Amino acid sequence: MDDFKNLEEKIDLTFKNKTLLKNAFIHRSYLNEGNGWKLGSNERLEFLGDACLELAVSEYLYQRYPKEPEGVLTNYRSALVNTISLAQSAKDLGLGNFLLLSKGEEDSGGKKSEYLLANCFEALLGAIYLEHGFTKLQGFLAKNLLPKLSQIVEHELYKDAKSSLQEIIQEKLEVTPHYQVLKEEGPDHSKNFTVAVLAGKRKLAEGQGQSKQKAESQAAKKALETLPKNW
Repeated sequence: MDDFKNLEEKIDLTFKNKTLLKNAFIHRSYLNEGNGWKLGSNERLEFLGDACLELAVSEYLYQRYPKEPEGVLTNYRSALVNTISLAQSAKDLGLGNFLLLSKGEEDSGGKKSEYLLANCFEALLGAIYLEHGFTKLQGFLAKNLLPKLSQIVEHELYKDAKSSLQEIIQEKLEVTPHYQVLKEEGPDHSKNFTVAVLAGKRKLAEGQGQSKQKAESQAAKKALETLPKNW
């Protein structure tokens, strides 16, 4: 557990229950290597963290934008809590360094996987809620996720990414962007897709998701964020 002292410094929270904190970083692949961990993977904490995240962000948006209708608030929230956004927050905190994976998963780049990092971020939220309660969870999000909202609203990143990207690419390059599945992982009931968006033969970005549609949307959002600024 000593390694997790550094993690506590990064997240600016101390856990009495160190086992709970560690559990947020146990990927299911880690359990297959006879390491003696008895508490299961981080998936239950991820489930709880996802619910806490939705409530905390929803309340924040409700208070901050009192005149916006439900549909706009939903779009703001979706842009803020998508895989790319959560994964970036996880990267900023260095959470990938603490992920416990199987050797095969680690060798294939699992500690840099946006999908795994986003899931880990949600699992950490679940652990924070159980250890510290909802108010501390809100404070953590205020530091590590909510500051992104201003850019999302200012640059209209909450709009449908695939449609926005298509308009830009058709105008600037006179081609229609298309999507290509690069990889499918996991059992049928829990697939993870990696999809690339291309303009002609030029790859603009990759996205991940538990469906092809979600992966395409993430790829489009990432492409919009990385397009040349003079377009």
